[in-house]
Amino acid sequence: MTHPIELTIEEPLPGAFVWQLLETDEQGTHPRVLNKAYDAAESYELALSAGQRALKSAIRDRAPSNRG
Repeated sequence: MTHPIELTIEEPLPGAFVWQLLETDEQGTHPRVLNKAYDAAESYELALSAGQRALKSAIRDRAPSNRG
């Protein structure tokens, strides 16, 4: 079983949006930061888009390889 990954967007300062990926255990508890933005985005939508790209990359990195 893989651990769930959650994408969150926060606004620590007005107009500064930061995404992060949180990985939890199988029960969805004990979150730990898997990855986060280096710089804040100017809008929620930009942060969400960047976070979604990071999430897709994390999923791709964890997928079993079909090479044999």
